[in-house]
Amino acid sequence: MWDGKKSVAEHVVYDALDIVAKKASVENPVVVFDLALDNVAPLVEVRSRRVGGANYQVPVEVRGPRRMTLAMRWLAAAARSRKGAPMAERLAEELFLASKNEGVAIKKKLDTHRMADANKAFAHFAW
Repeated sequence: MWDGKKSVAEHVVYDALDIVAKKASVENPVVVFDLALDNVAPLVEVRSRRVGGANYQVPVEVRGPRRMTLAMRWLAAAARSRKGAPMAERLAEELFLASKNEGVAIKKKLDTHRMADANKAFAHFAW
């Protein structure tokens, strides 16, 4: 949603779900939406921690509400990054790809996990 335009955002989401229903040939597109959210939601992320004059990227587990927030934010950003189609079609494509563990949002999740894995030596700084 940009600039508080809730009705525009609702139309985009509902149109995207209609497109997903046709494309995936499923009766309930919400199943694809839930699967996409579960696939995109990160388990760990890195947080910056200042210890003794140095900044460390400390891996921390992501709590439930933040997992869903990040997943929705990454799906919307991935859909916005696509060009040349209405937003509903871009969102539908990203949801469909995310439900199959593909796409830009999944790449973002994998990059986040990779960053956390690379910095697990600093996990003892998490408190």
